Amino acid sequence: MRQAATFLRVQETMAQNEVADWGAKMGGIRRAVYPFSAIIGQEKMKKGLILNAINLRLGGILIRGEKGTAKSTAVRALATLLPEIEGVKGCPYYCDLKNSAQLCDSCRIRLEAGEKLATISQRVSVIDLPISATEDRVVGNLDFEHAIKYGIRRFEPGILAKANRRIIYVDEVNLLDDHIVDVLLDAAATGLNVVERESISYIHPAEFILVGTMNPEEGDLRPQLMDRFGLCVEVEGVKDPGQRVEIVKRREAFDADPLGFINQWAGEEQVLRDRITAARQLLPRVYVSPELLALIAKLSLEAFVAGHRADIIMEAGARTIASWHGRTEVVEEDIYEAADLVLFHRVRQAPPPPPEEPESPEEEPEKTETPEEEEKEDSKEESQAESESEQPSSAQAGSELEEQEGGKDEQSENGETVFAVGQPFQVKRITHNRDRILRKGSGRRSRTNTASKVGRYIRSTMQRKNNDLAFDATLRVAALYQIYRKHEKVAITIETSDIREKVREKRIGNFLLFVVDASGSMGAQQRMSATKGAILSLLLDAYQKRDRIGMIAFKGNTAELLLPPTNSVEMAHKLLEELPTGGKTPLSAGLAKAYEVAKAQLLKDPNVSPLLIIISDGKGNVSIGSEKPAKEARRIGEIIMEEARIKSIVIDVEKEGLLTFGLARELANTLEAEYYKIDELKADTLVQAVRRNRDDRVSGLLA
Repeated sequence: MRQAATFLRVQETMAQNEVADWGAKMGGIRRAVYPFSAIIGQEKMKKGLILNAINLRLGGILIRGEKGTAKSTAVRALATLLPEIEGVKGCPYYCDLKNSAQLCDSCRIRLEAGEKLATISQRVSVIDLPISATEDRVVGNLDFEHAIKYGIRRFEPGILAKANRRIIYVDEVNLLDDHIVDVLLDAAATGLNVVERESISYIHPAEFILVGTMNPEEGDLRPQLMDRFGLCVEVEGVKDPGQRVEIVKRREAFDADPLGFINQWAGEEQVLRDRITAARQLLPRVYVSPELLALIAKLSLEAFVAGHRADIIMEAGARTIASWHGRTEVVEEDIYEAADLVLFHRVRQAPPPPPEEPESPEEEPEKTETPEEEEKEDSKEESQAESESEQPSSAQAGSELEEQEGGKDEQSENGETVFAVGQPFQVKRITHNRDRILRKGSGRRSRTNTASKVGRYIRSTMQRKNNDLAFDATLRVAALYQIYRKHEKVAITIETSDIREKVREKRIGNFLLFVVDASGSMGAQQRMSATKGAILSLLLDAYQKRDRIGMIAFKGNTAELLLPPTNSVEMAHKLLEELPTGGKTPLSAGLAKAYEVAKAQLLKDPNVSPLLIIISDGKGNVSIGSEKPAKEARRIGEIIMEEARIKSIVIDVEKEGLLTFGLARELANTLEAEYYKIDELKADTLVQAVRRNRDDRVSGLLA
């Protein structure tokens, strides 16, 4: 008991000093904040921020958009709108005595002991989380000084502790390490920070408004992380010239006289502040009818969202919107407004419908084709596809295509066609899922653990492999035993059992093996020109990420390794320009060749991470053995899938039409590969498609 009492007294004293120092910093020199109500435009962003201020359980908001669109200004201005919060004086978590369920252990023990806790009021502040923050700094860790003095483990609060009941702002959240984002989103969803590390087991309240901003041009968040943000909005610069002039005038007025400008907007700010307070009080009484819950489920199903998080947040968002408008019952307009914020970053492309089988007359008996007849029919289809690709639509269309693609299609002597390379574009981020393999090398595509002393220090380990001392972790372990150890002219005694080493990670390049369908069917509807443009775009991306590349083309009856593994993107570009198109589709031969090349590369370099980029419509019609083409391709795909070190991406070049087969998607399922339509490779296409699909669905439902 004496030890526990000593622990609480020391903890309280240090916490009071820490809060006092932090409060002095926050309450000393305060920079003037641009008023929230003076921000022109960006209504959806402002509405999303206000909704999170009313309901802290919405899971935060992700703001995507170009730089210079008032993202940071709006976040800092939101804090000035929020009413002052009352908390326990000296508590590092600033606990709210009115909410007993969210009290920290120290405050709960003191209350149970009959102590009367003093309270103070403070304005809500914005806690900036730098992208270089370590996990120790974010979640907290062992208090080193306390451990040395008393030999007792004590938790030292981190950023999540200071952010309780406040705002955490992460600028460029897409550049933050994934494991840090995971920690933030877990705490935002639960309102608790759970720490289990280095002999520390601790839970404390961490209820905050999480705001992340990002510029999609600098890379995107993983879908799994993006889904964890409750709301998401897309922002762009104001287009109206008059409003842009007014923005400049207001900014000049604020810079010239900040206090005068703030006083000018004080009335509007107070109206917003009172409205947020009223909405918070009304929120627990807001009701959603069963009919509207059914509408929420319908919207989520039509958006093809994964899981049930969208439904839950949409319901909470609709109730929050109703409380903002002063209503105790949700109406349809609230559901649609919430859907616009909740589904934007969750909507997925609809799965393709199953291929329709042609209806046959009842009196006509069912016909069973022999393998020879199937092969003849496949050859006939290939011939038709080749003839379609060789027929020019018109002189004008030909000239337009030549202007767009940068060159003319050429007919070779053996009947094959060499299509021009389409225009390159910026591709969306393609990377591997992280694993536990230690790799060497350099590059800019994928994160990997490394055995060298180069790379970002992410955590410590007891395993000693590379003599890379984790000095901080070693000291924290040794600190607990200093009062029991002899000190001979040293401040801290470290024993062998205390030593921890660093676990580092860095970015490396990958081995990208392009597996290209060069059969005659690729000539239909100028597929090959678009395909070459996509490959060129991926090649340019590979050059920027310092990847090794290779290229396989399959057509006729065989697959050929056109480019062995190399760093020469120029050589790949030249081969791409000269790649002819024609003949049948030996898909299984292409897959088998890709597997052979990838396995050979793994034998040469076990650290390599092969990525097969298969570009085809999936309509194989030639076997390399006695099996049917589709069955043989599926069997080889299963062999590739079983090799865990080889990952795959399938890019479907099949054009949408009245009848689509979806064979490339089936191939992706067999390989357990990521699947893209060829147009989805463009960095901005997914965002545009999401916005278009969302608007179409909502307007259709409203109609």
